[in-house]
Amino acid sequence: MKKSMGNLFRGVVCGAAVTGVAVALAVPAGPATAASLAVPASAKTPPGLSCDTGKHAVDDYTGYALCRNNGGTTQTFWVHLVCGWSPDVDGEHVTLNPGQSGQSTAHCAGLGTGIGEITVQP
Repeated sequence: MKKSMGNLFRGVVCGAAVTGVAVALAVPAGPATAASLAVPASAKTPPGLSCDTGKHAVDDYTGYALCRNNGGTTQTFWVHLVCGWSPDVDGEHVTLNPGQSGQSTAHCAGLGTGIGEITVQP
């Protein structure tokens, strides 16, 4: 009885090892480059607004959108942060009359990987 349990145990361990190697080989591996870790450029700015986006100078988890309304009508916008492992977040909605400027900020949770992308939403 001991001998057959030992064979069963070795078979399970071998099967797990082969499965682990197969999974490891199925995952593409590539070197991480500075370009692949950089924050992608923000998406197209909504019409009528000119915006600058970025990360806070001393906090990589806080992002902002600073916008000016160059149009002839009232505009509302907010910043949207893609936060990696943490849920994405939106900043406060900011309403600007023609000619006004304003800023929307948001903060990714500290347990994630930080900001992956910053966009301005209309």
